[in-house]
Amino acid sequence: MLASSLEAVPGTVSVHIGPLDGPPRHTRLPDATHYAASTMKVAVLAALHRSGADLDAEVPVHNVFASAASGMFGCDREYDGDQGVWERLGGTAPLGWLADRMITKSSNLATNIVLGHVGFDAVAEVWALAGARHSVTPRGIEDYAARDAGLDNLVTAADLAALFTAIVTGALGPPDAMVGTLLRQERTEDLAAGLPPGTRVAHKNGWVDRVRHGAGVVFPDDAPPYAIAVCTTTDLPDAEACGVIARVSAWAWSVR
Repeated sequence: MLASSLEAVPGTVSVHIGPLDGPPRHTRLPDATHYAASTMKVAVLAALHRSGADLDAEVPVHNVFASAASGMFGCDREYDGDQGVWERLGGTAPLGWLADRMITKSSNLATNIVLGHVGFDAVAEVWALAGARHSVTPRGIEDYAARDAGLDNLVTAADLAALFTAIVTGALGPPDAMVGTLLRQERTEDLAAGLPPGTRVAHKNGWVDRVRHGAGVVFPDDAPPYAIAVCTTTDLPDAEACGVIARVSAWAWSVR
């Protein structure tokens, strides 16, 4: 029934569901690449924690970044769903606070600041250590010159599941702080919407026009944790794409 419902979706829906210590239970186009949207922020989070940086250190809050292609670029405040970081523009903020806003509120400005501290090579190392095969993060958010030059942030459902699994199992370093941040995710309209209220889920979603993803690790009280990633690139309105992810999440819960 799940397979037939996803076949009816106008576009590409990729799924990877499975335990943290074994082969997947269900996949659908798990290696199809999708524009990453904000899911790439999880790799940035892992790179920051692996760097050993002082998370209490105050760093400048700025909106001028070097493009991965040429020149400089900045974020659009109106395009950013988190205004808390923007209110500190021109001042400073703790690096750990920025990392938290990057995940829990999906701040684009915080992401580019943190990414500037860790560097692209560190993020690439995270993907490699997680066992990702196709996902890349070659540019910052809203670096349109780099995008136009062919540098784009890409993910697959299989790679996102591998990244979350690596974080939760400690393969990328002590997991408690990273998992704690992911458990505080405030955007719950897709993956978490398919779970019973109060279910613990360490997750991150991402969305732009025609793209909606949800990925994370679910911690049931009555079964082992499992990784789930759903990537959608479709012609659906965003609310309907959220519904697709929620349905997959509900199905995964039902067969846990």
